[in-house]
Formats: sequence, C-alpha cells, structure tokens
Amino acid sequence: MAWPERRVVAVGLALGLLVVAGAAGGQGGGSWRPAAPLPSSRTEVTGAELEGRIYVIGGFGGADRVEAYDPKADRWALRAPLPTSLHHAAAVAVADRLYVIGGYHAGLRWSALDSVYEYAASTDHWRERARLPTPRGALAAAVVEERIYAVGGVGTDGRNTGALEVFDAAANRWEPRAPMPTPRDHHAAAALDGKLYVVGGRLDGNYSRNLATHEVYDPSRNAWVARAPLPTARSGIAAVAVGGRILVFGGEGPGGTFGEVEAYEPDTDRWVTLRPMPTPRHGLAAAVHEGRVYVISGGPRPGGSFSSANEVFTP
Repeated sequence: MAWPERRVVAVGLALGLLVVAGAAGGQGGGSWRPAAPLPSSRTEVTGAELEGRIYVIGGFGGADRVEAYDPKADRWALRAPLPTSLHHAAAVAVADRLYVIGGYHAGLRWSALDSVYEYAASTDHWRERARLPTPRGALAAAVVEERIYAVGGVGTDGRNTGALEVFDAAANRWEPRAPMPTPRDHHAAAALDGKLYVVGGRLDGNYSRNLATHEVYDPSRNAWVARAPLPTARSGIAAVAVGGRILVFGGEGPGGTFGEVEAYEPDTDRWVTLRPMPTPRHGLAAAVHEGRVYVISGGPRPGGSFSSANEVFTP
C-alpha cells in the first residue's frame, strides 16, 4: 500500500535525523558484562595492569590494601600491603614493575604525598623510589616510552598545580617538563602514540566546578595543545587507551554520578559516545587486558560512597 506523501516526507526526515545522530556518536558501541567483584568495597582507588593481572590499590575503605585480579580465572588475591595508607593516588606499570605515585595520606587529614612506591610481582614486595618533586593528591599519571608522566593534582598548599614531572625508573630520577596549561585535580590521563592525553577534572577539589578540558602533551616538543573538549564535563574519572582511542569512564558532579563512556579519536579530533556503564560511579580504576577494559570499584554516589563493582567493557 502506498503511504501518503506527507508521511513519506516525515519518515525521510526521521531517518535523516537518525543518520546525523549516528554521525555525532550515539549510544552505539561496545558491550558490558559483570566479573568477580572486588573483595573489598572502596572508592578513590587507583590501579593498573601488570603481567596479566589488574591491581587495585588503596582508597577509602582500603587504605593500604592491594588486591590483584586474574581475568583468566576471574579470581582475586590479596597482595602485600602498601607501605603507606593512601587514597587519590596514581598507579602505572613500567616493564615488570608497578608504581604508585603521590596521593593523600589516609591518616593525616588529606596531606598531599610525594611518595613513590615500586612493586615487584615476582617477590610480592614494595620499595621506595625517588620522591615526587611536587607532592600532590588527586593527580593523574601515564607511561610514554617507558617513562612515567605525573601531571596535575592538589599540592600541599591546597591549590591546584599544573606540574608535569617525568620519572625515569632505570635512573631513579625525576625531571620537570612544561606545566599543564589548566591546573586541575580529579582528572584522568592516558598515553597513545607517544603523546600524553589529559581530560576532564575539576577546580579546587570542587565537583561543582567540573571541567571538559582536554589537553595533549607532546614530549618531542615539550609543548601542550588543546583538543576537542570532553562532551560531558566531569571529574573523579578513569581513562585508558585502547584500540587507537582514549576512553573515559564515570565521574561525579552535583547531580550525581556519571555512567557516560566517551571515546576520543585523535585522527579526527572528535568524541563518540559508547554504551554507558551498568553501574555509574566515581573514584574508580580502569585497566586494559587483552583489548578489554576492566572498570573496578568507585563510589555509586558523589562523595564517600563505596562499591566492589567489577564490570568489563569490550569496545
């Protein structure tokens, strides 16, 4: 049966709008599944993947606690505790070692730390390394060409810092680099193709002052450039590099926690929206293993809420 001309036009317009929405990045990509929950319920954790296991470290409700997840066995194991109880730290892996950088001391009223701890899975042992030149909490870190880039956070004076400092683990030495243009905290960082991507965050520790800021550092030029802003301004987020894109998860704001998953494509300087998290939360950890992102722990409500969620995202 032939449709009336007016209805055909309406359907055509609707299809056109769908195409436009898809080009802007709809609720399209990826899938989620649950995995074995973290044995402890925490928030403001940090974590990283090391030698096929994902480590979740510190945080409120965890302090010095370290738990390692085996994705193949879907099982957790307790590991040697951190030498210091902390939260709002950063963690990365370089070669066969795990590093935990800065944060706040859990027992000293949000005292910013300059500590750097190195963990060897083979011995289940932590040791101290050269101290972070700028003590800070709520910072971010990523690894570019076997060097650790620690960026931003809140210093001992309670103010935001744009400090960018680079750690050479082999030489046990820190060096300063050009500071980040937008000092901030509770942001996230990831490394891709030799560059450092820093996204989101907040000003002065206040999630009512969330940012969409997205700045990229090129070590070869010791220079920063602004890129397309994060579509959803948020803080208390996690980010990873996978499949040639930067993926950003979760966060918090005055209206609650975020389930958004947004992916940045460097080649086109554009963001696309992926399937949202089953459990929106902030203060979470995210790490990549064999192309899948494990998004673990974090608070389901703004502020001091806790969870043991372990949800796996396949882009």
